[in-house]
Formats: sequence, C-alpha cells, structure tokens
Amino acid sequence: MFGRRVTVWLMLAVAVFGSATAQSVKAYYPGTIKPNYISQQQLDKQIANFYGQWKAKFVKGVSDRAEKYIWFQNKGGKQCVSEGQGYGMMIIALMAARDAGAHNAFDDLFRYARSHPSRRSKYLMAWAQRTDGADLDKTSATDGDLDIAYALLLADKQWGSGGAINYLEQAKNTINAAMQYEINHKTWSVLLSDAVEYDSKDYYATRSSDFMPSHFKDFAKTTNDKRWLKVVDAGYKLFEEMQRQYSPDAGLIADFIVNLNHHPKPAKPYFLESKYDGAYNYNACRVPWRIGVDYLINGDSRARRVDDKINRWIRTTTRNNTYNLSAGYSLEGNDLPSRYFEALSFVAPFAVSATVDKGNQQWLNDIWRYLTGFKLKDYDYYDNSIKLLDMIIISGKYPAL
Repeated sequence: MFGRRVTVWLMLAVAVFGSATAQSVKAYYPGTIKPNYISQQQLDKQIANFYGQWKAKFVKGVSDRAEKYIWFQNKGGKQCVSEGQGYGMMIIALMAARDAGAHNAFDDLFRYARSHPSRRSKYLMAWAQRTDGADLDKTSATDGDLDIAYALLLADKQWGSGGAINYLEQAKNTINAAMQYEINHKTWSVLLSDAVEYDSKDYYATRSSDFMPSHFKDFAKTTNDKRWLKVVDAGYKLFEEMQRQYSPDAGLIADFIVNLNHHPKPAKPYFLESKYDGAYNYNACRVPWRIGVDYLINGDSRARRVDDKINRWIRTTTRNNTYNLSAGYSLEGNDLPSRYFEALSFVAPFAVSATVDKGNQQWLNDIWRYLTGFKLKDYDYYDNSIKLLDMIIISGKYPAL
C-alpha cells in the first residue's frame, strides 16, 4: 500500500514539475552552463522523481504535534540534526511550485526547528535531537541555522509572509541571531557553533563549508546589515590564501581551518571530528557547491577563481572520467586511503562547480549522468540531500532573491 501511494505521488510530482515554473527564477550569470545532452523537461522530470523518493523517505512527522523533521536515520542515536533540517527546508521551499503539499510540510519543519532552540537564542536550533525527540544538548551548529534562515527567505518569496508564519520576520530573527552568536566579529569568520565564545580555544577556527557567500549577500540585503559583506570578503580572502599556501595544485580547502587571527592553516588530525580534519573530507566536499552558487547567482569573480582551480585539478586527476572520483582527498590532491568509492556528497558539488565555465560542458554532462544513475536506497540522508539540492541548482532552477 505504501509503495502504491509513493508511485501515485511521483506521477503527480512529475506532472506538476513539468507544468509549473519555479519561483521567479532568472537566468544564471552569462557564460554558465547546465547539462545540454538532455532537455530541460527531462532534467525537471529527473528532479521531480528523485524529490518524491527523497520526501517519502526522509521527511518524518512527530506523532503528537504538527511538526516534521528530516530523518537522520537514527545514526549515533540521532533522530534529526539541524544541518539536515536546513537542507530539508530549502528543498521543500525550492520544490513548492511542483508539490501541493510543500507549504504545510515547510511549516511543520519550521515548527520543529523552533521547538528545539539552542540555549543562547530561541531563533537558533539545537544541533541534534535523540531518537526520543529530546535535544542531545542545547548548542547550535552554524551551518544548520544559516540554511534555515535562507529557507525562510525562500518561503517568503514563494508564499509571502502574511499567513500564519511571518517567514520574513522569522528569517530576520535567525539572521540577526546568527550574526550575534555565530560570527567572529574580530576576523569576520564563521564560528563552529553558538557555544564558541571569545575566550574559547576554537574562537579562531572555522568549518570551511560554513562559508556560504550567496546566503550572506542575501542576509545583508534583507537586514541591511553590511557586516555580512565583511564575512563574504574575509571568507574569500581566507580561501584564496589557503589555496595558494596549502593546495596550489589542487585548489582544495581543508574541512577545518584554525589560527585565523595569526597565520591560518589547516587543522591538525582530530581537531574536531576525524583524522582528516585538515583534509578535503566530508565537510569541505560542499565547498565547490557553496562557492559555485555565488558565481551562478551573483557572478562574483572570486567564486569563479576558487572553483576554476578545483575544476582544473579534478578533471586532470580523474582524466575526465567520473568513475575515478574518490570520497576525499589530501590538500595535495591525492586520494585519501580506502576512499575509492562513490560518495554523492563529493560528486554533486563537483557538478555545481563545473557549471561556472562552458569549457566544462562535457565534464558536466558526464557527472550529471553519473550522479543520477545512483539509487536513493543505497545512500544516506546526507548524500541524497546534497545530491537533490545540487541537482536543483545545476538544472537552472535556483532562484535569485
């Protein structure tokens, strides 16, 4: 019975996706590309099909409340993490023109986020919830809050803010809280969490994938807080320095960067998560996507320079063969040991970065074909959510706010 409901939903999603226009989408920056071996209608159909599968598996309801969360698959005893909630809210808002149930689903996701506030601000989300629904602790994860804020801006653009939830006001609340508690006001770098205070040993450290320049430009415009542009400038300066000093051949950025107040450098092993904290691993794999969006939407030449270096290297090291892509690299551009397997969280961002230059057309076509060939059931929420977000971006359906 469940399988039949999913099949019917997919048929409806494809029909709606094919007939509707995404919210006020304007053309990307001149000279950027998308897959051209298939039609826009075929791109849209592939996204709609995958969205239906993703939503059916990962969007879960709370039994006694009008709330939903993005399922973390109970890994490590976790039901949900704010990172996933941010991804889910963005995806649902982006697909709203093709999903009649998107508005209610988005509101339920938002209510869940607000039901789990961090200790320092009710507008930031506690970073993880256990399988019993209780917060693991009351600290935030910055990337989750940044994506939730951006998703609220997407919701305002899609549905307006005159209904039960004032999306624009809630977005501003989260943006302002993020500026207060999750930005280092000395280096204008992004903090790991609202738990990191000025006297913390991590105050001058950052997670590279938390640098989201396109988000920050929209935050500045929405709140008229020009400090977000300082964060953009500081981030690009840091990335260019890291590429020059530590990855001149590959152009890769480390998962974590430390010592930002003196001489920035990649973190040592086990700084926070793993022995590869100073490598291009499961955090930094998102960098080509986050940076690429800024070029697609805003045409920032700094974004183009960062992604061009990565594009040249990845095409050379794989010999333009997607089957040679690995799940992690040293900053020198060598495969991490035992990482010779497909990880969509690495593959999809390389596709976003490829869109910045028409010289990457065949490479982009090959990655799209490769990316869409994998089945949802074979990957977790992280790989599948990044895949879906990046497919939407690559297809030309990511709106400028």
